[in-house]
Amino acid sequence: MGVYLLTGDDESLLRSAVQQLTDELIGDGDASLMVDDFDGDDYGLAAVVDAAQTLPFLANKRVVVARGIGRFGAEESALLTSYLADPSPTTELVLVGGGGRIPKALTDAVDAAGGSKTGTSAPTRATDRQGWIAGRAEQAGVRLEISACRHLAAWLGEDLGRLDGILATLVSTYGSGVRLDIADVEPFLGDAGGVPPWEFTDAIDAADTPTALTLLGRLLRSGDRHPLQIMATLHNHYARLARLDGIDARSEADAAAAMGIKTGFPARKALSTFNRLGGENVRRAIELLGATDLDLRGSTDLDPEMVMEILVARLSRLRPVGR
Repeated sequence: MGVYLLTGDDESLLRSAVQQLTDELIGDGDASLMVDDFDGDDYGLAAVVDAAQTLPFLANKRVVVARGIGRFGAEESALLTSYLADPSPTTELVLVGGGGRIPKALTDAVDAAGGSKTGTSAPTRATDRQGWIAGRAEQAGVRLEISACRHLAAWLGEDLGRLDGILATLVSTYGSGVRLDIADVEPFLGDAGGVPPWEFTDAIDAADTPTALTLLGRLLRSGDRHPLQIMATLHNHYARLARLDGIDARSEADAAAAMGIKTGFPARKALSTFNRLGGENVRRAIELLGATDLDLRGSTDLDPEMVMEILVARLSRLRPVGR
């Protein structure tokens, strides 16, 4: 039998992966006889270990699922760690992350037991995410054109937990094994999903006002972000740039030291953005944020979404002096 550790930051994707694994482990067996599924805040690890050590009844094995194990600290996890030193040969144990950070001793015990560790989070890079979507589609039984994968990645944004439902709908509509393009997929996408905040600030930095306004709408509606949350994102963005004002940063290392971060892409990107905007426009951006904060707190009768749209349009139209 085996030990499996699944982790991920998207609850929907994580649950889907756990369900898929559990179905594979059950096979043609009777789930009611084979599976013990522990979930919520009420169970303890002693109950999980007891279930794992119990011999199967009217079945050839047991499948024990323990969810949200991150809520157990190192001391509480000791019982489970001890079990993993000599796991039952008739139990498939599925450990699911969530609730906090999993103690290192427990992950080491999974390794020592010959267990498998699977991360269910989608890739963050756009090209990797498109490939990930294509792979999920193949598993579901449909083949997506590259353009369709690209469109799905952009449309769903942070809401990739909706992907499996969309793929199931496509299979039921078109059947298995078919190749689909954007036109085939679009009618089933629903509302656009939320987007990562850096895509939003990238659009502003690129002076792409239409895209920035579109992404603002997705953050407010699909992303369920309050305008003040978006303001915090923008303030952090420009506050980091402001640390480069007046220091004559000439290298990635200079920028990283000024911003208090490690050298690498974030520092390089911030330096490039600051050099393109210039200190005066960064200061102007912070002034705009201050005025908008007052507007959102009642100094104007405008709708909060309109206030944010005005701010984003102004920020995305900032140009260095002389251009």
